[in-house]
Amino acid sequence: MAASSILQELDWRGLVADMANREELERLLAPGASPVTLYVGFDPTADSLHLGHLIGLLILRRFQIAGHRPIAVAGGATGMIGDPSGKSAERNLLSPEILEANIKGIQGQLRRFLDFDSKTNPALLLNNADWMRPISVLDFLRDIGKHFTVNAMMAKDSVRSRMEGTTGISFTEFSYSLLQAYDFLHLYETHGCLLQAGGADQWGNITAGIDLIRRKQDRIACGLTTPLLTKTDGTKFGKTEGGAVWLSPERTSVYRFYQFLIQVEDAQVIQLLRYFTFLTQEEIKALEAQHAASPERRDAHKRLALELTKLVHGETAAADAIRASEILFGGSLEGITQAQFDEVIAEVPNSTLSHSILGQPNAALPEILIAAGLSPSKGQVRKDVEAGGVYINNVRATDAKSIIGAEHLLFGKFVLLRKGKRNYALLKFEG
Repeated sequence: MAASSILQELDWRGLVADMANREELERLLAPGASPVTLYVGFDPTADSLHLGHLIGLLILRRFQIAGHRPIAVAGGATGMIGDPSGKSAERNLLSPEILEANIKGIQGQLRRFLDFDSKTNPALLLNNADWMRPISVLDFLRDIGKHFTVNAMMAKDSVRSRMEGTTGISFTEFSYSLLQAYDFLHLYETHGCLLQAGGADQWGNITAGIDLIRRKQDRIACGLTTPLLTKTDGTKFGKTEGGAVWLSPERTSVYRFYQFLIQVEDAQVIQLLRYFTFLTQEEIKALEAQHAASPERRDAHKRLALELTKLVHGETAAADAIRASEILFGGSLEGITQAQFDEVIAEVPNSTLSHSILGQPNAALPEILIAAGLSPSKGQVRKDVEAGGVYINNVRATDAKSIIGAEHLLFGKFVLLRKGKRNYALLKFEG
């Protein structure tokens, strides 16, 4: 049987960790076969998705581009329980109010990545609470629970690892795989969904749904898992000292999102281009050759950061992040827009001074640098200026007696100061 182009593409990109019922999936995806409906679930543990969610979301987008029908499921029901997969301790339960706010946040993000208006294969955005809430506990136990043995559930990695640990696992989280299995069954019965995709840690939950569909409907369903994304040292990719790298600019600024990507490890950058971008094989191979020949140019890193920032935040925001990066690495402020400067403001320490001191002796460069926290004394300011290490709006200061005046203001109220290569401070003049 000829392999489908979508599976060939996913294989080349390294996006296939495992498949359940591979022969059936290859048959369903064979050239000339009818489009397949697939789904990926996203539990609303926060009001934003993070970088780790993006592989699953882009799997849906890749399948839609290939002509198949994607379903993104926001887990209003499963999010109330908590998936034990990949967790060493019990999750904190979310209140209904927080859960609802989280669902609205991630639904808005899911809508940006999929085409819901396609004439041929429009995406669906569903909430599993809509079909879980009407079911009584007794009906669920009779109709769904009777198809699962405790032996099989305890054999799942997510359960076994918790039982072998010190914290154990609650019945609540123990039951999670039944809920996700029922999601798959419901989506098969209502939308003809025959494929569930997810991270490698979802294998047990996915196969539980496949087994339930077989038992209840005598139909072969399929599963596809993607690799768990880690750094070369084995730690989770998409984590920083400040926490996760979020898709929401309110949680992770566009500048920091861009900078995280441009600073990824050299050994990973080509893999990430395959995982996260829609560049062609030829384009990625060309970047791989450039990276091997001249890694110091960081062409692959720049392309990864550009493509992914555009994908998540749009072209304008990506351009603003790049411009802010240039400024914070000493570039000229000429022609900068307010939006671009706002990215800079968010990244440097800032202080507020009275507008009335502009042009006055107490706005001389030594006083200003001390007020901004960039220098401990007037004498040190003079030494730094003489050494060529002080900059006003990224223009080198040549006179330690310079006075900051209205002519220095950016957007009518800001002055950007720098000492050395990377020590920035922002002064805001008000009142």
